[in-house]
Amino acid sequence: MPAASAPRPDRSTEIAAALRDAIVTGRLLVGDRLPSEAELAEQYGVSRPTVREALKRLAAQSLIRTRRGATGGAFVNHLSFEAAQAQQITTSTLLLSMNAVGFETACEARFAMERACAPLACARRQEAHLDRMRAEIARQSDPALSDEDFCASDVAFHRALVDAAGNPVLSYQLAGAVEAMQPLMNMITFTARDRARIVELHEAIAGAAETQSARACDAALSALERYTRELGSAVMARRAAQQR
Repeated sequence: MPAASAPRPDRSTEIAAALRDAIVTGRLLVGDRLPSEAELAEQYGVSRPTVREALKRLAAQSLIRTRRGATGGAFVNHLSFEAAQAQQITTSTLLLSMNAVGFETACEARFAMERACAPLACARRQEAHLDRMRAEIARQSDPALSDEDFCASDVAFHRALVDAAGNPVLSYQLAGAVEAMQPLMNMITFTARDRARIVELHEAIAGAAETQSARACDAALSALERYTRELGSAVMARRAAQQR
């Protein structure tokens, strides 16, 4: 029995891929106007709604922007790391949830990447980064802060450390690691963690960044990872016992 052939991508996907390749390879430059819907429909031998769907795909990836009017159309967008971070976070979050990545795997990946970033953060941090970290520590020390807001502050603290490295490529990549993985870890440790312990470890990380001690920062991040893993193991063991 012959093997089933892979399904052929729909035409809008093919057109979007071709235009994306033209942008990535530089055949279409930032600010260039794409051919009109009618021109693209004729070029690819498809209907205008099919072209319109392809353009929607590119717009969803922030690769193009559209403008109305006599001088309007679709133009190649200037894509910044900052603008792309939200998509990176969403994609990473979906991958983690859909592929059922375990707590241990997420924890290992997140802290390995953050520790790799720490020496640069300690060497390059600015007062603004330290101010952001201190501000989040102050928020986390407020006993009236809700669990949800504590989790958001936790993410903001670690993003400040990552951004202190002064490398937009690292900030972009670690956005997925910190912001996508943190909710998974928070979900596991939500009710079990000791806020005072988290604040203590965050103070150690911020202090190491302030004194520009990469070794102390690594030690504090390693301690936070151990504490997070211990919490996760305790929570999952308790859940397993309850299910028996």
